[in-house]
Amino acid sequence: MKASVELLKKFDLRLTSCREDILEEFILKTAALSHSYLENQVGNHYDRVTIYRTLKTFVEKGLIHKIPDDDGGIKYALCQQECNHKKHNHDHVHFKCNECGDTTCISSLNIPEIILPEGYIRQDVNMLVQGICAACAN
Repeated sequence: MKASVELLKKFDLRLTSCREDILEEFILKTAALSHSYLENQVGNHYDRVTIYRTLKTFVEKGLIHKIPDDDGGIKYALCQQECNHKKHNHDHVHFKCNECGDTTCISSLNIPEIILPEGYIRQDVNMLVQGICAACAN
């Protein structure tokens, strides 16, 4: 069974060709993916709204997570931890390469605890480190 089909079943998602094709892109590429990247890869089969809705469903179910980019856009990456529709746990660093533009999850580096002033409620923390990735540095 294809890995994409197994993941869709694991997250109790209905199997559709669009979901399988988009999930295959995430499995094949280790870097985070943007909506426009996915549109270029599978857009000849699915319209941009269908791709957007698929990404939204994957985020809601805990299959992928959002990564805010330095240019104001959003990229998406497969969840490495056991996430679900109730809780995403992504207190790890994201690294964006200034050469190739790839954004990757650095799960081995946790974001330090942030203590907010009284009355503030933390909902999400993102840390984006920019530099040159190992592949581009060589």
